[in-house]
Amino acid sequence: MNDNNNPVLALIDEQVKGHPVVLYMKGTPQFPQCGFSQRACKLLRECGVTSFYSVNVLENPEVREGVKVYANWPTIPQLYVNGEFIGGSDIMMEMYQAGELQALLESVQN
Repeated sequence: MNDNNNPVLALIDEQVKGHPVVLYMKGTPQFPQCGFSQRACKLLRECGVTSFYSVNVLENPEVREGVKVYANWPTIPQLYVNGEFIGGSDIMMEMYQAGELQALLESVQN
């Protein structure tokens, strides 16, 4: 989605398209503020992702609500890879268990 009339959605679009791996989460990778965000960070680390762009949605309520609109997805965390919405922690776990998350992230790392 690219809605330049909405500065929050424009900011999110810029973040998503400007970094290969983006995680909208509650807290930070060092100090996640919910179990789902913690699991998402752990899965990224287990896939060999040592550095990724994270956005703490607790610091900005407009971004917190904006990412839900941007992806048409009601929950946080939200993972984006190469500008594409992947999903939340449950989808990340399913993909990890199937080997799909590792393959997707490996293509970004190399």
